[in-house]
Amino acid sequence: MSTPWKKIRVLVVDDSTFMRKVLENIYNADEQMQVVGSAKDGREAVSMAEALKPDVISMDINMPHVDGLQATAEIMTTNPKPIVIVSSESREGAASTLRALELGAIEFVAKPSGGIDLDMQSVKEELLRKVRMAAKVRVVRTATRLASSIQSAGAGAKPAAAPKPSPRTSAGTSDQRFPVVVLAASTGGPATVMRLAPGFTRDFPAAVILVQHMPATFTSQYAAQLAEFTEIRVKEAESNESIVPGTLYICPGGQHLRVTSSGRMQLDDTSGRINGYLPNMDVTMESVAAYAGPLGIAAVLTGMGNDGTNGARAIQSAGGLVLAQDEATCVIFGMPAEVIKAGVVDQVLGIDDIYQ
Repeated sequence: MSTPWKKIRVLVVDDSTFMRKVLENIYNADEQMQVVGSAKDGREAVSMAEALKPDVISMDINMPHVDGLQATAEIMTTNPKPIVIVSSESREGAASTLRALELGAIEFVAKPSGGIDLDMQSVKEELLRKVRMAAKVRVVRTATRLASSIQSAGAGAKPAAAPKPSPRTSAGTSDQRFPVVVLAASTGGPATVMRLAPGFTRDFPAAVILVQHMPATFTSQYAAQLAEFTEIRVKEAESNESIVPGTLYICPGGQHLRVTSSGRMQLDDTSGRINGYLPNMDVTMESVAAYAGPLGIAAVLTGMGNDGTNGARAIQSAGGLVLAQDEATCVIFGMPAEVIKAGVVDQVLGIDDIYQ
């Protein structure tokens, strides 16, 4: 006798009665999903998440009383559940969405600007795909300064930023070569990088390039927010900029990043997706392998797909070091699993051991 299909149980959180109904209709129309409750603010979301134990929470950000960011912080520290943020695509919405992702929310879908039923139909397939994916992932309990600051001070409070050092230069040294680290991350990446970021010191002896699958509207904000939690200088990469140690560069969304033979960063916004990815991690890693040789290091972190596998092969072939995040600490063990399967990994490590 066959086992009946187990539906994905969804909790809908939104302060708009109309939007809750629109989302409920979208989820319930899918044969794999069932809405088990709806909450009008973050306070209700926290209690209903505990009582109903949904498989996935569809979370708005801007709500009265307790907003979606505070609710995400509490849920991810006390009763972790897969959360998909469904919120505004405005600049303010992007900032809050990024903080929710850093707290451990799995994915996000931007509400179209109109926010009416017909507009939401335009993101229906993306929404359903991301909820299905979220239902399969491993959630990780949040234990960061970000969570504690949001819970104690409210979503409007921002942690004090560490003073930023000036970029180091190699002038006056006989050997101007230095290590170049590529961090490659996709789904679950923001929360994972938040675990790594505090370990980077202001005098870190390598340049770090973070390639995160993320929309173009998000990466400059991401750089600003990540800088609050680490001593290393953090900035969005700029075209023709020389890479220097002691700086973490974030690849701008919607562009591929290459390091030239002279150590400058080249940004490409004309090639479109390469092998389905934009930005493409292989492109960055292959250029770093050519530039840094045995001083190239790649860390392939949580994410879906196989981006980074060819790049890891190039890093290893050039004598560099390739690390992969282990399955136990990954949100999605896709990209690391692919590099492991390809046999181009030197060490498989838990997220807290990678910085060591």
